[in-house]
Amino acid sequence: MVRIAVDLNRCQGYAQCAFLAPEIFAMHGDEALLYDPEADEAPREKLDRAAAACPVQAILVDAVEPDGADPGGADPGAVDAPAEGVSHAR
Repeated sequence: MVRIAVDLNRCQGYAQCAFLAPEIFAMHGDEALLYDPEADEAPREKLDRAAAACPVQAILVDAVEPDGADPGGADPGAVDAPAEGVSHAR
């Protein structure tokens, strides 16, 4: 499993991620980005390409260990991100 974070303040709604990884990212209207913050490993190559293609580099992808431990050392009791992220591009 991977954990995905999108900086919704930085996201401008270019939709390159939705084009390259539609299993994870989707545009809602012209300006709102919806995404699954905890995606399966299967589309990892697509996910990496989508993150790299973001013109404003708003997407961060982190691997999550199977037992739920965060290899980055984050507090395991921390609250996870919401199931859907929304960006309102200007």
